[in-house]
Amino acid sequence: MDQTVVLITGCSSGIGLSLAVRLASDPSKIYKVYATMRDLAKKKRLMDCVKDSHKDTMDVLQMDITHHQSILDVRDGIKEKRVDILVCNAGVGLVGPLESQSMEMMRQILEVNVLGTIRTIQTFLPGMKARGSGRVLVTGSIGGLQGLPFNEIYCASKFAVEGVCESLAILLQHFNIHVSLIECGPVNTDFLANLRRTEPGDASLSQADARTRALYATYLQHCDTMFQDAAQEAGDIVQVFLEAIEAQSPALRYYTNSALLPLTTLKLAARDGSQYVKAMNKFIFSIDKAGDC
Repeated sequence: MDQTVVLITGCSSGIGLSLAVRLASDPSKIYKVYATMRDLAKKKRLMDCVKDSHKDTMDVLQMDITHHQSILDVRDGIKEKRVDILVCNAGVGLVGPLESQSMEMMRQILEVNVLGTIRTIQTFLPGMKARGSGRVLVTGSIGGLQGLPFNEIYCASKFAVEGVCESLAILLQHFNIHVSLIECGPVNTDFLANLRRTEPGDASLSQADARTRALYATYLQHCDTMFQDAAQEAGDIVQVFLEAIEAQSPALRYYTNSALLPLTTLKLAARDGSQYVKAMNKFIFSIDKAGDC
């Protein structure tokens, strides 16, 4: 019986690494995993995790999703000449007042999170269509479903990914290809350590007014508390990925953290959004309406 070929982006750490290890270590060896990362110098952690259990189940490949030729090279190097399950997991975050963000930095975030994801799907989609089967799983975010202050560019990128996946899900049913978004909240991974974050002492903060800087300081304190209280482990997220992979009829969205669902539900239910904005202000800044400090 042929193995199910899985290609995963962003496997140097976090969710991508954990998912690659879980699938490659499956005792039944039903998966062949192509674990990709931009910098192969970071593959040691992945190799240490799988040890000798991956000889027939995993290859580690260099792939930079911001360069089309890099993706093509991986596609052409896959021994089975097909990908049954594509997992678009690579991404990067950006936190800070909008006034402090350079155009170059904003472009980098959009290049990775939006165009990198689109470029990867675009490359492997024709093969899936030709075979009349396939799965596309994308690491989404609660920030793609609701706006978060000081995450404007990150949320913009994740909102865009939501639109891409939702649009494709409608079309790809005609080709027996299922698209699923794994909607994550805070996760204890290197994503936080690698976050592009405006620090309180950064010179770029001078571009923002004093009130914005004060609210940003409050936001950073809230984030630290939220990660302590609500953050999940990568293994918890992997279980949700497995649910989507093993489902006969996968859902479009899988939510990994029920703690944040009430605010998402409120946003979707509120026609004009005003109640959601007030609720988010109370949740993050402990104030009843924007402007009350």
